[in-house]
Amino acid sequence: MKAYIVAHVDVTNPAQYEQYKVLSSLAMKAHDAKVLIRGGEEQVLEGNSLKRTVVIEFPNIKAAQNFYHSPQYRRARNAREGAAKVDMCIIQGL
Repeated sequence: MKAYIVAHVDVTNPAQYEQYKVLSSLAMKAHDAKVLIRGGEEQVLEGNSLKRTVVIEFPNIKAAQNFYHSPQYRRARNAREGAAKVDMCIIQGL
């Protein structure tokens, strides 16, 4: 059953965040992740505006967990430290 990592990101240091984008892209490629949403125009219908939304598809929850805990993505997270505020979760699909 598919699983998704969903993140809401408020970038506070765009220059530093660029390094995260490079490293996270490499990690996603290494884990065959499929990016469905990565930023883009957003139209708020209810609630608060989100700064940046990211949705990444995985074959299952275990694959999403393996990606998140991988050394490749750990490097990306370290590069993002201090450059963004992030809310992230794994959600099981249908």
